[in-house]
Amino acid sequence: MSIEELYKLYKAPLFSLAYRMLGSVMDAEDIVQEAFLSYERLQDADAIRNERAYLYKIVTNRCLDLLRSSVKKRELYVGPWLPEPLIERGASDGASVGDPSDTYLRSESISTAYLLLLQQLNAMERAVFLLREIFQYSFEEIADMVGKSNANCRQIFHRAKKSIHFDPDQQPSVSTAEKHIKDFVASLLQGDTTRLLELVSEDVVFYSDGGGKVKAAQVPVVGFELVLKFHQFLIKTYAGRFTYSFLMVNGLPGIRFLLDETVQYVYSFAYRDQKIQTIYTVANPDKLRHLSLG
Repeated sequence: MSIEELYKLYKAPLFSLAYRMLGSVMDAEDIVQEAFLSYERLQDADAIRNERAYLYKIVTNRCLDLLRSSVKKRELYVGPWLPEPLIERGASDGASVGDPSDTYLRSESISTAYLLLLQQLNAMERAVFLLREIFQYSFEEIADMVGKSNANCRQIFHRAKKSIHFDPDQQPSVSTAEKHIKDFVASLLQGDTTRLLELVSEDVVFYSDGGGKVKAAQVPVVGFELVLKFHQFLIKTYAGRFTYSFLMVNGLPGIRFLLDETVQYVYSFAYRDQKIQTIYTVANPDKLRHLSLG
């Protein structure tokens, strides 16, 4: 199979693996590009019997190396850390029909809440868990990819799976979430507290990731009243200086606010009992370089 055919077939699923591993759109894209370049430079590429597994192995190990080298950077991060928002990704990127990643790319396993659960796992646990749970590799294949024994990979996977407590039934359909978010914005701008209480949990938590680069809450804001006051203050302070639009963020409807036509705030949401339970906003410009201001 030519490198062009491999790229068309596996670019999207390899990206979805790297993005889940790293929580970074740009790093994931770089690693996938590097993987194909490395494959193309191989002298004995024709001897590789399973190109897909070989490419997954390259991407997995590049992700592991990057995660190990960035531990200190993460420890020094200012304020809450959130993954880079993934905007409008899906099968149109070239994922092959029938590939398991095509099914999961737009489902709960790409949501902000799920990505944050993955971040609680160490790098090796994350790799083994994703390769087994999402991409359905055998433990023997995973062992070869990550340089562990078959038995060790089994142990790592079962330990990781016990740590991932996620109820996909809490996630609404796209159409339901879209209506929910539009009602949320309208009620917030109109100051309709009664409607907001119907849409948002009383114990809602708001996380804001500015990375120390732009104005953002450096600690989580907890509770309906505090989250409401925080946003009411922003609306009053920046009246006439912001615009907003609705877009798909990590597989669900979200919002992008543009302040003074230069600063972006990208919102995504998690739900419980048909209400907004968690609000995430990314404003760190380093995490939004892949988004245009238009």
